[in-house]
Amino acid sequence: MQLLDLRQMPSRALEALFEEEQRHWLEELHWDYRASVQLIKKFIDAKSLAGFAALEGDGKEVAERGILAALTGPAAPRVAGYGFYVVEDYKGLIGDLFVSARHPRQPVARQILDEMLATLHAVPELERIESQLIPFGLSLDGDLEELGFRLFPRQFMLLPLSEARFEAAPVLSGLRIEPWDDRHFEACAQLIFRAYEGHVDSEINDQYHSEAGAMKFLKNIIVLPGCGTFLPEGSFVVRPLASERLIAAVLASRVSHGVGHTTQICVLPGFQRQGLGLRLMEASIRALASMRFHALSLTVTAANSRAVQLYERLGFKTVKTFAAAVWKNPDA
Repeated sequence: MQLLDLRQMPSRALEALFEEEQRHWLEELHWDYRASVQLIKKFIDAKSLAGFAALEGDGKEVAERGILAALTGPAAPRVAGYGFYVVEDYKGLIGDLFVSARHPRQPVARQILDEMLATLHAVPELERIESQLIPFGLSLDGDLEELGFRLFPRQFMLLPLSEARFEAAPVLSGLRIEPWDDRHFEACAQLIFRAYEGHVDSEINDQYHSEAGAMKFLKNIIVLPGCGTFLPEGSFVVRPLASERLIAAVLASRVSHGVGHTTQICVLPGFQRQGLGLRLMEASIRALASMRFHALSLTVTAANSRAVQLYERLGFKTVKTFAAAVWKNPDA
């Protein structure tokens, strides 16, 4: 295999690979990945997406004919896999890593991963690298541990809405539950920051370490398409009757036709274990069902056993497991 920088390639050279990846997302996770692929293509064609693609063969044809001619001609070598990453200030994020089933996945994935990490480790003052890959047909856990990452097992869970189990949990006196409104943005960022202090998920995602980071996270799941199309109708907050301060929130998106995804649910520490998380999930599930959705998915860190048990009570089942991985620079 030969590795090429994604910034040297046209996105159409990866078309077959994108189609295969989209099928996996839809068939295994009920997730329409087309919007994400369109965004990836846009950045590749703008030559602004850092990453690598693995090509069949030894690269002789590319060297002789040039990249564009070799990759778009009638006998173009197949792209076996690709991965990309971004750098934000002091942090690197591995955004995706996919290898076609037509090739030996593990060695190709490791080759791409090694190249991405070598580049990231050369970034001055880089403090950490985060990755939450949902690989299809391979596991990189052993490779990531060997490379110095700490792993946090996570579960992708799915609920057919027709099988949801409700407990009609009451809302505490003095609190009200209401649909999402954009005026809640700042209060919700404050809620997320406070809810995740000392939480295992703050080890996985350092955006939870500050209100500014929580606001950036919130905009990522509400404004950008990486977590689907935000559904204000399926999102709810809990607040005191006489205050705009938020006590709890659940946010949902549409990820494919009839399928929603819970992108965030959190409760202030002083109000946990009082049924608010359950009440919010039930409200979101009922709202999605009224909009003719037929399924809802979410991801949860396995170590967060109380959350896992809550989702199982509602009828969610784990359909895939994966690892969130974090590397910290020992010299930072």
